[in-house]
Amino acid sequence: MKEKAAEYFKNGYSCSESLIKAAIEEGLCPAELMPVATAFSGGMSSGCLCGALAAAQIISGYKFGRENSQSNEVCARENAAKIVEEFKKRNKITCCRVLSGGLEGSAKKERCSKYVSDACEILEDLLKSKV
Repeated sequence: MKEKAAEYFKNGYSCSESLIKAAIEEGLCPAELMPVATAFSGGMSSGCLCGALAAAQIISGYKFGRENSQSNEVCARENAAKIVEEFKKRNKITCCRVLSGGLEGSAKKERCSKYVSDACEILEDLLKSKV
C-alpha cells in the first residue's frame, strides 16, 4: 500500500488523497471517502495537522470507529494515539507547515513524500497488529 500511496502522491494526488486512494484499492475503506480526503490536504488548508497523518486517522477510524462491528470507540481512540505517537517518533512533529518547511511545488512534494510513506507504513503496521 505504501508504494501505491507514494506513486499517487508523485502523480498529482494530495498527501491525504494518496493514502485514501491506496486504502480504497486495498479494500480498507469505501470509495466514498475519497472526496473527504481532499479537505485534509495541506494541513486542512491551514498548515496544521499533516494531511497524510489525517488520512491514516480517517482510515483507522473507518475500520475501528464507533458503530463499526470490527471494534469500538476505545480501540479507535487508542489506535489514533498510537498513530500520532509513532509519527512523532519518526518526525518529531505533526504540523504540516513545519514538516514541509515552507517549501512549494516539487520541493515540497519531494519532502512530503517521506511523510506519506511514514503515515502509510504506520497505518499498515497498526492494521497488521489488529488481524
